[in-house]
Amino acid sequence: MGLKLIIMVAVVGAAVMYYLNGTAPHVVSLDQLEQYWGPGDGKNYKEDTTIKPFKINYSNEVIDKLRAKLNDVPKFSKPLEGTAFQYGFNSNRLLEIITYWKTNYLAKWNEREKFLNQFPQFKTQIQGLDIHFIHVKPKVPSGVKVLPLLLLHGWPGSVREFYDIIPMLTSKTEDKNYVFEVIVPSLPGYGWSQAASKQGLSTSKIAVIMKKLMTRIGHKHFYVQGGDWGSLIGNQIATFFQDNVLGVHLNMCGLQSTSAIMKTFVASFMPSLFIENQYVDFYFPAIPKLKEIVIESGYLHLQATKPDTIGAALVGNPIGLAAYILEKFSTWTNPAYRELADGGLEKYYTLDSLLDNIMIYYLTDTITTSQRIYYETFSNHEMALKFDNTQTQVPAACAKFKYELAQTIDWALRDHFINLVQSNHFQDGGHFAAMQLPAVLYKDLVQFVNKVEKKTK
Repeated sequence: MGLKLIIMVAVVGAAVMYYLNGTAPHVVSLDQLEQYWGPGDGKNYKEDTTIKPFKINYSNEVIDKLRAKLNDVPKFSKPLEGTAFQYGFNSNRLLEIITYWKTNYLAKWNEREKFLNQFPQFKTQIQGLDIHFIHVKPKVPSGVKVLPLLLLHGWPGSVREFYDIIPMLTSKTEDKNYVFEVIVPSLPGYGWSQAASKQGLSTSKIAVIMKKLMTRIGHKHFYVQGGDWGSLIGNQIATFFQDNVLGVHLNMCGLQSTSAIMKTFVASFMPSLFIENQYVDFYFPAIPKLKEIVIESGYLHLQATKPDTIGAALVGNPIGLAAYILEKFSTWTNPAYRELADGGLEKYYTLDSLLDNIMIYYLTDTITTSQRIYYETFSNHEMALKFDNTQTQVPAACAKFKYELAQTIDWALRDHFINLVQSNHFQDGGHFAAMQLPAVLYKDLVQFVNKVEKKTK
């Protein structure tokens, strides 16, 4: 009786909080999300709507300067005895990576640059910013349906995350009777996309820019897939532009509404009533999950409050940049890798792929501007807009990988994603699914799109 009473009180409390939070959808005014983000007052700004080819091209001098910096290694403190990655990036492992970077990797930089240029790339101007994007049109026989797909990365990732999955998406295969036309933008302030000169460029404002990009390219209707910040931006695109998004597939589904928090609290008392038994450990017990988030979220507090300070320590500093970013690729892939002296980095990734991503941040000097998205999105003004209160009818799918940083139960997700078509759990995989398990993410996306396309026939 005691447990039933607790659950009953919790349910009533959740209902009250849900009512106080507002059961009616929050009205989103797109006018407040559009503005000029370039330098100056923009009074004489006239947008250049042309789409211009872009190619990655750095001189030998730039690479030689990087090599010189990698040769000037500071005297690291030795790891404590018996310590792997529990204190952060293991300095012995860092020395190994620096050695590989300045010898093997940079010796074949022309090859890596060619690899990064393998897909057609472009730039176009939107709201005062030059936006960089990859655009791969499939080569297929006439009569095969082509579906536009917007792929969105997050931090500390980049467009590099999608290089292995793009060929799968743009090829005709037996598991789908269509192919994707893939558009992969660098988020503003990341890679070769220009950073804002004004305060306030949060995920909701970036969502508007991404929608304009798809319109610019010529796609009124399209699918969206995203992880990390790309998940939040993709969610907001599917919320603001419900008539344009055919379906949204996310590999980091999450909600911060009061109702979602309360439903998660209620489910924690008897998870098996709300979640299949084999997946309960994706969400509960709550205290260890919360502890893990605290361990891994120190960077978030720093970047959401003082992004320019940590940025000053990292920009132009390849060794610090590598340690800061690659630590995330270790523990966010699997927290158990904190116990490994090599951080488990090469269990799923090659050093070349990891360094490709680091090179994008280093060569473009965008580590500071990439981190400002935390400040803008966690601002009081942005949080007060409560976009999670707005329901979206767009068909949605959530791919839930075992070691993702945070998970949200479907009972809570359905308050927002009222047309949650698919929610699959995977017993492996972490935060960087597109780069770690591209074939798994691909199959989950295709399974979802097949369902949506079948319903629309």
